[in-house]
Amino acid sequence: MTMTASAPPAVLHTVGDRALTWLDAHRDYFRLTETDLARGDALVERLKPIGELAINMRMLFREGVAGSRQRARAGSLLDFAWRELLDGGNVLATHQRNEPFSPVSLEIYAVFHELDYRHPGLEAALEVPRRSATWRALEMPQSRRLGVLNAERRMGLSPSSDFSEAIAATWLGQRPEPWTVDLHIAYDITHTVFHITNWGEQPEHLPDQLAAYLELYLPAWAQDWAELEHWDLLGELLIVDACLPRPTLDGQLWERYAAAQSGTGAMPVCGRMPEGDPSDVFDIVHHPTLVSAFASAMATSRSLSAGGV
Repeated sequence: MTMTASAPPAVLHTVGDRALTWLDAHRDYFRLTETDLARGDALVERLKPIGELAINMRMLFREGVAGSRQRARAGSLLDFAWRELLDGGNVLATHQRNEPFSPVSLEIYAVFHELDYRHPGLEAALEVPRRSATWRALEMPQSRRLGVLNAERRMGLSPSSDFSEAIAATWLGQRPEPWTVDLHIAYDITHTVFHITNWGEQPEHLPDQLAAYLELYLPAWAQDWAELEHWDLLGELLIVDACLPRPTLDGQLWERYAAAQSGTGAMPVCGRMPEGDPSDVFDIVHHPTLVSAFASAMATSRSLSAGGV
């Protein structure tokens, strides 16, 4: 039984609709403060949620499976992120000048570049370090290296290293003995798939041997994380499943995942929703909520393509 054959279409759609509604209502919590902008290296941690928002809204805008209202809302959030959160790209350009060998500006800008948002000053600032040996020598996890290479690919830039070699060097690329509940490895796997497929846009780019490996072990991994009620990771595994040639996850996992979503549309990271100051709660749950919107759109798209709706 596949995920898309057994999960009711209404469940798939409702999770994403509620998540997007919550994100739109809480958009101002993504804003950078003057303190954030003055923090130097620490600014990266505040830019990360904006990058996550952009990537996920780009994917929702791309898939276009949830109706015109959601598409318009995703487009509005993308425009908000570029014009207000990033000041038309000026925030990224400043960060790039201050930290020329940080790949963060490149990774975030690539999302907007695909949608024809442009900042010539940022592009010029990116070109200088990319011509250096230092850029190629930067040490980072191989799954992160794939993210940089994918950003370069999306912008039409010459790759700083070989994409296939980077895939082979990842944990997933080596196809080792299966794991059960190692959180760090789990996120390395999901992001490896995201970067190979450009966040689900090109699932055919996933090598056959990796797809076969995932089809074999993904059901057990997803069940483990569902038992632990780790909704953030389960959502990412549901996205991975939608990228496979033959989805493997039972629809009951989707039912369980949907039941974990709060009445407001936010998705907890693990267990129940946290309580406390709204800003603190936002910092905790914005990522799993973005993931739930992404997972919903990917599953709905897969279901439509399979004739499930």
